[in-house]
Amino acid sequence: MRFDLTDKEWAVLEPLLPPVRQGGARRDDRQVLNGIFYVLRTGVPWDDLPARYGPPGTVYNRFNRWAQQGIWRRMYEALEAALPQSVEMIDSTSIKAHRAAAGAEKGG
Repeated sequence: MRFDLTDKEWAVLEPLLPPVRQGGARRDDRQVLNGIFYVLRTGVPWDDLPARYGPPGTVYNRFNRWAQQGIWRRMYEALEAALPQSVEMIDSTSIKAHRAAAGAEKGG
């Protein structure tokens, strides 16, 4: 689907997730991660998550558990480190723009 991870994206993120514990049945991490990204990208409430991503409670709980375990921070740092050195962030508060770009009236 449109919001699902590609195989290449999954290959980068999968090693950053906690290992799967032995035991009972567990919802697939890729399916859950796709569901989390679906909610974050569309803004749909957790309870309205399409069924193909799994039970909304499972997806929501995994999102929170990963937050508490620092998984999201780990993903961010790994992806940031993988960026080419030529990629720079620009603080928009320091960019000078013509006054018309800020909505000023013309000819004034």
